[in-house]
This record gives sequence, C-alpha cells and structure tokens, in this order.
Amino acid sequence: MSEAQAPQGPAFDRRMLEALVCPETRGVLEYDATAQELISRGAGLAFPIRNGIPVMLVDEARVLDS
Repeated sequence: MSEAQAPQGPAFDRRMLEALVCPETRGVLEYDATAQELISRGAGLAFPIRNGIPVMLVDEARVLDS
C-alpha cells in the first residue's frame, strides 16, 4: 500500500464543526481534510486532528503562513 493510500486512523466527523470554535477567537473553523487540521483564519492557526480527535490547544496549533 502506498503512503497516499495508507489509513490515517479514525476519520474526523465533520458534524463536530458545528460545535467547535477556535479557542483563541471563538470564531468559525474550516476543515482541511488533506492536512487533517482545523483552520482558524481569524487567529492564523491550524489545529491538528490526531486519530480523528481535534487537538484544540493553542500551544499545539501550527501558525499559518501569511
């Protein structure tokens, strides 16, 4: 199995987006399926999704390139 086809663990449930907000701005999040991240444009942060679970800690977030 190639790396692109390898399973990445449990899938993220998009319905969670209705309940989740950015912990920094309380704004809307966007789901990036390719990077397995939740994006907060307002805060300029990308929160990782690990094993299907969003890690909503600012210290764990990646700063977005401008």
